[in-house]
Amino acid sequence: MCAVKQTETVSLWAMRKLETIEEFYKRKFNWVPDNLKNEIGHFNVFRLDPYVGSAAKPVPYSRRDFYKITITLGSGKVFYADKGYEVKQQALTFSSPQIPYKWERLDAITGGVFCIFDQHFFHQFGNLNQYAVYQPGGNRVFELSDEQLAKASAIFQRMFEEMSSDYLHKYDVLRTLVLELIHFALKMQPNHDISQQQPQNASQRIATLFAELLERQFPVDEQHTQLTLRSAADFAQQLNVHVNHLNRAVKAITDKTTSQIIAERVLQEAKILLKHSPWNVSEIAQALGFTETTHFNNFFKKHVQLSPLQFRNVQ
Repeated sequence: MCAVKQTETVSLWAMRKLETIEEFYKRKFNWVPDNLKNEIGHFNVFRLDPYVGSAAKPVPYSRRDFYKITITLGSGKVFYADKGYEVKQQALTFSSPQIPYKWERLDAITGGVFCIFDQHFFHQFGNLNQYAVYQPGGNRVFELSDEQLAKASAIFQRMFEEMSSDYLHKYDVLRTLVLELIHFALKMQPNHDISQQQPQNASQRIATLFAELLERQFPVDEQHTQLTLRSAADFAQQLNVHVNHLNRAVKAITDKTTSQIIAERVLQEAKILLKHSPWNVSEIAQALGFTETTHFNNFFKKHVQLSPLQFRNVQ
């Protein structure tokens, strides 16, 4: 797997609203399951073979309101936010509601499998965003060897078997299989995040609440048009803790400052909006909580060494 420049194949797309899971079924299969909305959330698993090649419909570059884990067979290009990756032979990929994505060169993909599930499927069963595959900056694309492909495919095969069974608690098993896929990927690229190694304590609880509160502000789009929490003090007030206590907890767990984590997430969203939204720089600055466009320009250039306009127009 190697990184490629997204601007080679993706121009400035108009930012689209999140594709709902209902819209996914209509677009992909022209039907919607009767049990789509229920108390346990939604899960399903599919074979990719009938939906690729010359008959495949273009997939809009946008966010979806559901999670997806996919094995693709064959080469292709997948784009996440402002980054793109070249899949040479076969890969395991992870998609979440926070990051827009798009596959290209579908005619080179010969098959695969994928599962989809919504946030409610894991309600009260843990927070998926704690794992690196669903965190900003985390690796979402894993090139597979033949041996790794066989192991990952076996997990999907167990999903198919559970879905066709009458076992009363089969969705509990399916949650376990989703987590097994996540950990399978993480073991391929060990996660050195301190927060995954520390025992659960007060600092970790505060850091986790901070991370969830930060991520809840995204994505920035037509329905969620402006950030309201921008500083460590803002988050501390919302969490009802002293800002120094928040800073110490976040630093102890992540080895980063609160302000650094906020800046990284704002920068990621800025890149997405610059590449894929029709908003001008001033509108993006306002949406991201900057009181002046010049402040946004200086912030962006400090981190990227390009102005927002240069980043938007780079080829």
